[in-house]
Amino acid sequence: MTRAVSLLRVLLIAVVAVGLLAAAHPLWLPLLARLMVRNDGPAHADIAVVLAGDYGGRRIVAAAELVKHGYVPAVLVSGPCIFYGVCESALEIPFAVRQGYPAEWFIPFPNSAHSTREEAASLLPELKRRNIHRFLLVTSDYHSARAGRTFAEAMRLQAPSMEMRVVAAKDPDFAPERWWRFREGQKTVFLEAWKNVASFLGI
Repeated sequence: MTRAVSLLRVLLIAVVAVGLLAAAHPLWLPLLARLMVRNDGPAHADIAVVLAGDYGGRRIVAAAELVKHGYVPAVLVSGPCIFYGVCESALEIPFAVRQGYPAEWFIPFPNSAHSTREEAASLLPELKRRNIHRFLLVTSDYHSARAGRTFAEAMRLQAPSMEMRVVAAKDPDFAPERWWRFREGQKTVFLEAWKNVASFLGI
């Protein structure tokens, strides 16, 4: 077999493989998105913790519903101060109040975190200071698996006796069964996929 024939065979195999992947995309593209989700569901805990990075208010509303239904007595709201000198928690809590939730349910926690890893490093000492033994970590569904892994890793070092459950807040820009069909879904999945890779590489 000549080198040219071997190369042609490799190219044909690659073309067929790409064609099969394209034809089967309704099967594997949803799986890619579902791998980003961790949702342990609500349970009784000492507090709920809302992570930053949601600009539509869905995370804090999901946490407020946990208080409303008696799962937790209060919500600790992570608030990096990166929005023109305004902390995110200073925007989130008034938003929740405008939705009808009492202001006293929420505890602002201003910080300087720029990543989920930095949030974990900042929030866990605060939870320990408050003598929290079990908390509900509330974040967007597309961010939930990575956030859960990040906090679990930090807890092994900083708070090994603390317990955590992840509660995923539904985000309309993330639809696992059809995310590739609209631009916001594509951006959400590709950005989160890259962040997962970066997290795995430790960067």
